[in-house]
Amino acid sequence: MRPLDRLPSIKLKLGAIIVAAVGMSTFVIAVGVKLRLWPYLTVALAGVLALVMVQVLARGMTSPLGEMAVAARAMARGDYGRRVTASSRDEVGELARAFNQMAAELGEVDRVRRDLVANVSHELRTPISALQAVLENLLDGVSEPDPDTFRTMLAQVQRLGRLVSQLLDLSRLESGAVPLQPVRFGVGPLLQQAADEVRLGSEPVEVAVDVRPPALEAYGDPERVHQVVANLLENAVRHSPPGGRVDVAAVRENGHVRIEVNDQGPGIAPDDMERVFERFYRADAARAASDGGSGLGLSIARWIVDLHGGRIHADNRRPKGCRMVVELPERPR
Repeated sequence: MRPLDRLPSIKLKLGAIIVAAVGMSTFVIAVGVKLRLWPYLTVALAGVLALVMVQVLARGMTSPLGEMAVAARAMARGDYGRRVTASSRDEVGELARAFNQMAAELGEVDRVRRDLVANVSHELRTPISALQAVLENLLDGVSEPDPDTFRTMLAQVQRLGRLVSQLLDLSRLESGAVPLQPVRFGVGPLLQQAADEVRLGSEPVEVAVDVRPPALEAYGDPERVHQVVANLLENAVRHSPPGGRVDVAAVRENGHVRIEVNDQGPGIAPDDMERVFERFYRADAARAASDGGSGLGLSIARWIVDLHGGRIHADNRRPKGCRMVVELPERPR
């Protein structure tokens, strides 16, 4: 705790320093007069002592600024771990606390950036390596060009295409380059269309739609809402066992439309409930990587729902399974 940290304003601190300096000078001069010291010596001594007092008191005001300068230079070199002492209650203390918060946020952004580069590199390397191996085998005559080989190559190319498309979507959403075009739309037809699309590639899994009332409407960008529902359905089908069932339902609830996607998969661990919406995070990394999941679908879904002023979260079902819940506004806000 510095001497003037309790004062809530720089103006009060400056006033206190001036009063202290004047008081010190007056005291020294009075002592010098009483002791009959040489006047010039008394004035010089009073000035020196007043200056020392000002330095001692003012140091607590300016030291956070010096610490911020040092920390800013460290941050320019990529070190975001520096923090500034923020014990005062004045404007400089508020600045120091804001600086610490900014440093923490920049450190988190830098961590996410490094993770993003590492994850993108890994995600791109896997299908590219597979394609390279297949093509080398074909060129070297190790394997013959047959339909199965071409299907494998096509699957890898499609995986690359999905990843690039999702990365572009995420980049546009984060930069605000994807303006919403909100209108009133029928929830039932949208859910049915998304379910029909996901059924094409999920024959072992049944997908059922239930909308109450059947004429239920919501307010938003139907194309983007369709993207959210499609992502949730693809995840649900991917994690459901063969012969399982995925239910997508929508109801009106407290002034908004609640859309649920329920599957019969293994569910999500409690510690992963929020993290599943992070970019490239996978609750089951090995399984998601092997079946083509990129770890971006839920992150994109959260961005879209947030842009609509809605909410998305995950719950577990009993005895097993996962429930993804999306809440969208029923009317313009």
